[in-house]
Formats: sequence, structure tokens, C-alpha cells
Amino acid sequence: MGFKLEKSILKGTGTHKDMVFQMKRKELEDGIAGEANNDGTIFVNKNIPKGSPLEAEVVAHEGDHMARMEKGELGYSDNDVTWRGKKYPRKDGKILYQGTWREEGWEQFPWEKLAYKVGTKAKKEAEKKNT
Repeated sequence: MGFKLEKSILKGTGTHKDMVFQMKRKELEDGIAGEANNDGTIFVNKNIPKGSPLEAEVVAHEGDHMARMEKGELGYSDNDVTWRGKKYPRKDGKILYQGTWREEGWEQFPWEKLAYKVGTKAKKEAEKKNT
């Protein structure tokens, strides 16, 4: 699925089909593909090819975070991540989870497991469309 570049208004898909959010392309730190923000925007790394399966994956992944933030399941601040009412300290790009500091985006965080699942599905669907 293709998107307009600088500012795109996107509709969610699947269980998040009623969501609307704004996507912006931006230079992000190395290794960061996308970010979901408290203001309703999603940043996608400007180096990700437009209309690519990777773009679909990133938008779906970050869209899942946005949907969960809107529902109150997930929250981010400079100092912590809140998941289903429990706060996890956050600093220097890491989150304290079950006694261990883990890199943000770690696939085993419960909120990331769900977003990775949604992103992987979107990527596979995009790959089918591109073949």
C-alpha cells in the first residue's frame, strides 16, 4: 500500500480500522524504523522505501502502539512506559522489565509482541500485493 510522503492521514486496519492517525517521514536514529507519538503521529524513517513491505510493517507496528495508547492500554513518558496499568521505568533508551534493563523495542515486551505480530502480518500482505 502506498502513502503520500510528508504528511499522510492513515486509517488503521483490522481491529484498529476505526483509527485515524498521521504519518510523517523523518530522519530517525540508526536502527529505528518508526516511532508512535503521544500526539497521534507516527514517524517512519525517511530511508524506508515508500510503498514497500517494510513501510507497511512499520506503519502497522506503530499503528498498533497508537491504538493501544488511545485505548489506555499503553502509555509512554520520558521516564516510564505504562502497560495495562503497570509502570516500567525508562531511561537512556532502555526499559526496566522483570528486573533487567532491556533496549526499547525489545521483542519480548508484551506491548511489542503484539505490535510485531501486527507488523509481520502487514508486511506479508504487502509482499503478496507486490508479487
